[in-house]
Amino acid sequence: MLAYKDSLKILDKYINNFNQLEKVAITQCLDRILAEDIKALRSYPQKETAAMDGYAIKFEEQNEALKILGQVNASELSAFKLCKKDCVKTMTGALMSDGSDTLVPVEFVELKDDKIIIKQNVKKGFAVREIAQSYKKGDVLLKKGTKLSYSELALLAELGYFHITVFKKPIIGVLSSGSELKDLGENLENEAQIYSSNHIAIANIAKKLGANSIIFPLVKDEKNSIKNSFNNALKACDILVSTGGVSMGDFDFLKELVKDYEVLIDKVNIKPGRHIKIAKFEDKFILALPGFSLSAITTFILFARHIVNSWLELKKDYTSKAFFKGVYEKKNDFLEVLPCNLHFKEAKIYASLEGKKQGSSAMTTNLLNSKAFILVDKQELKDGDLVDIIFLP
Repeated sequence: MLAYKDSLKILDKYINNFNQLEKVAITQCLDRILAEDIKALRSYPQKETAAMDGYAIKFEEQNEALKILGQVNASELSAFKLCKKDCVKTMTGALMSDGSDTLVPVEFVELKDDKIIIKQNVKKGFAVREIAQSYKKGDVLLKKGTKLSYSELALLAELGYFHITVFKKPIIGVLSSGSELKDLGENLENEAQIYSSNHIAIANIAKKLGANSIIFPLVKDEKNSIKNSFNNALKACDILVSTGGVSMGDFDFLKELVKDYEVLIDKVNIKPGRHIKIAKFEDKFILALPGFSLSAITTFILFARHIVNSWLELKKDYTSKAFFKGVYEKKNDFLEVLPCNLHFKEAKIYASLEGKKQGSSAMTTNLLNSKAFILVDKQELKDGDLVDIIFLP
């Protein structure tokens, strides 16, 4: 079996650039991934600007009675040029008048007819936004691969962008197989049947990763049905994820079907999920995952996120270190990937397995309230040991 880190290195060799782009209005771009660098088309502000309501003056004339030439509002160009002992009332966001270099707030002055007396002096350049204070023309403000949140979208609006180029969302298809599975809304006919949950979990994790998802109908453990459903589903997505049918049972047909494609990874030394198989067809990936829910979800997060982040040029910054709380003894030679609790205290991250059950890879409940996976590579973890963690999407 491949070590987990080695499996990612193999995967990297086969991940091509994802050159599927589209123009989208910024009003629809929340959480989309930028596919181009964004440069400032002009400096901002382009001219010196008032940062508050006040009077534009010459700094050295603060101890003089200054004549008010008029008023400039934020929407206007200033028609005034200050000569000796002049000032201009200037509203927040308005351009400073020629000859001025300082703004005195309105609360610092006393009005006398058409003049002001300054009661409290200010420093030179006070409350004046300098040219290019925010950014100058040509500055790269957002880099390709940036995930667009409200702050980035506000900046794009400020720059005057309406449509921008973003990566298309990769399409992840989910195909669950197993004769014991029933879909939502169906009746369980006997105690051997269960409701399928993998397709629901994986489809929603895919959205968290920045992809679109397609849920295909459940497939029974019949070789030809699985093959036909598999091949048809593959046409509609960039990554096809199957769950179930990859272990060693008589009805685990998917492990054979995947061999019809270019198999990159066949089993990884992790628990849960060691029977994972990853194949490639043209520029598409096939992730054949185990059927147990915790195994399927764990392996999908580990490997699908790696592919999608590479395609969308997102940073793979979801790993960290943490201090382990408690004691844990491993009973196998696999790299265990376990849902864990996280606590933050005094600028440190602590990870624990408190409340997590040990046993079957079908324990979806272990994911409840979990914030990360802990990677257990030693036979025993003691309180205070430094461990690797992977944050959940």
